[in-house]
Amino acid sequence: MPSPSTPAISFHFLSEVSLRDRARLKSFLIRLFKKEKKQLAELQYIFCSDPYLLEINKQYLKHNYYTDIITFDLSEKGQPINAEIYISVDRVRENARLFGNSLKDELHRVIFHGALHLCGYKDKSQQDEKLMRQMEDLNLGLYFSE
Repeated sequence: MPSPSTPAISFHFLSEVSLRDRARLKSFLIRLFKKEKKQLAELQYIFCSDPYLLEINKQYLKHNYYTDIITFDLSEKGQPINAEIYISVDRVRENARLFGNSLKDELHRVIFHGALHLCGYKDKSQQDEKLMRQMEDLNLGLYFSE
């Protein structure tokens, strides 16, 4: 069990996808939260299928459509971030194909997208979405240039 000052980041695979350098990714995510001045306690990434995430979308958000990511902030008000991020491997693969990206890049974009949501970034308006994309691009560039 990590100490209270060491955030716990874990990856769970209900669907298979290659995610290399997990220790480096965890370290980068911890730095991302620190840079955004957000205290992180625990973060779980759950990689799943389209049908699995569709059920979560229907049950908890009352949305009947596929999505690539759903982020649940389970934190108590005023406490460090405790969250679960569900990622559809099927959607990530499809989006990588659609946008001409590698699976590796698209997967990391979505991983950072969820973290950025927890840091307060939104993507509902055009302006918010533009800033979110800029932050995703920034973090992808920083991560892959390390």
